[in-house]
Amino acid sequence: FLLRYHKTSEGFMVTETSTDLALIAHLMRRAGFGATLSEIETLSKKPYEVIVDDLLDTSETEWMGEHMVRRFDTEASGMINPPGSQRRWIYRLISSNSPLEEKMTLFWHTIFPAGRDKVINGRVLSDQIDTFRGFALDKFDDVLLQLAKDPAMLVWLDNQDNHKKSINENWGRELLELFSMGVGNYTEDDIKECSRAFTGWSIGNTDYMITRALRDSDWPYGRIAYHYEFKDDDNDKDNKKFLGHEGPLSGEDIIEIICSKESTARFIARHMYHSFVEDEVGVPSWNDIPPKNPEAIQILVDAYFKYNHDIKEMMRVLFNSDFFKSPDVRYARIKSPVELAIGLLRLSKEFSIPNRDMIIKNRQVQYMGQQLNEPPSVEGWHEGEEWVDTGTLIERINFASEQLGDIEHDGIKDLVSKIHETISSSDSEELVQACASHMGLIELSTTTKETLKELADTLEDSPSKIPAMLRMIGASREYQRA
Repeated sequence: FLLRYHKTSEGFMVTETSTDLALIAHLMRRAGFGATLSEIETLSKKPYEVIVDDLLDTSETEWMGEHMVRRFDTEASGMINPPGSQRRWIYRLISSNSPLEEKMTLFWHTIFPAGRDKVINGRVLSDQIDTFRGFALDKFDDVLLQLAKDPAMLVWLDNQDNHKKSINENWGRELLELFSMGVGNYTEDDIKECSRAFTGWSIGNTDYMITRALRDSDWPYGRIAYHYEFKDDDNDKDNKKFLGHEGPLSGEDIIEIICSKESTARFIARHMYHSFVEDEVGVPSWNDIPPKNPEAIQILVDAYFKYNHDIKEMMRVLFNSDFFKSPDVRYARIKSPVELAIGLLRLSKEFSIPNRDMIIKNRQVQYMGQQLNEPPSVEGWHEGEEWVDTGTLIERINFASEQLGDIEHDGIKDLVSKIHETISSSDSEELVQACASHMGLIELSTTTKETLKELADTLEDSPSKIPAMLRMIGASREYQRA
């Protein structure tokens, strides 16, 4: 239980929060990028299951808007270079009223990463993110089908060089190894047959488009984007043998077969558990290290088949499950640099409109160890504890301190005002708890509380005392986790 402060005619009363509020705070850290106490209290007027349903309903999404980005940060709209496409996405991440939609888009980006070192074109990378957003909660079959036609992925994994008379196995191999079934569930022959099925899945007017897209003469409207084209005369229509199936299998047939396998269900279930419940080891270790919670994985596998591979329904099962609601998994995930930064930027409300200060913020996220559309490899990022080392930890703490300590930001100004209204004395314990509660019902450990109380005792009573405490909580182990 957490402390909660109520102003009455007789002064201030301290009461305990309900478990439901703490659960909602946990949900919003995982399904979104966190929420303040006032936002959590507003949500608490609805049953928990309805809050989950609302998060999964992305039919009326609103955000800052493309027109605002084009007007105030033209480069982020034109996407002449990849950092422009990164900023365009960040503007949406910090302003969308559908946080789960963006969280799922980020989820797919970490599983199916593509980067500028091969794709080069910022607009093509941004189009891929829009594609992820479009299928974020669809059937997994549709997810893989759209991925197979995505121009950024086609170039990233060289499928424009996959020809009937000379196959390129890059896409076929990664589709099976990193995007669906995982190592050990297929053979080298399956990779070859899979690759044959995807010959002719390519970029329209390939040579011209790749050359033309390198030019900057389209400013300020951006580079020309690649587009998918199925080249029928380059597609291998001969008989193929794949995972026990035989016939003139097409790319669509291959995806249908992949999605029918239990190994695929387990693969996506473990990714979901890792991203929304608690940190797991990286994918390359999955064959050697079992899941932390096999029963939870099985629940998600069962949901995969029960709901015909529907990602939205799997997520509904996950968020409503006992294993997700368990206090044991709260703060069991280390926030990625993007998650940490977006949560702080949404809280501070620094960017009510786009501006070029976002260039600096984007670089700071990079210094923390993650850059959107810039994965270190086709495996994506190494997450969990590997997000944090002596260098990246300093960057994370400095970013949090910078955002939380700036009273000029509207969100921080409002937060400080609400905290000031709820504390009745200069008591350090009351200050620590009030700040942690208003920041999003942050559940501080006894050790963290005692440390913060000692630090609070050293602060002078002044208008800067509350922002100083917010900064210190932002540096805490609990705030750096989700």
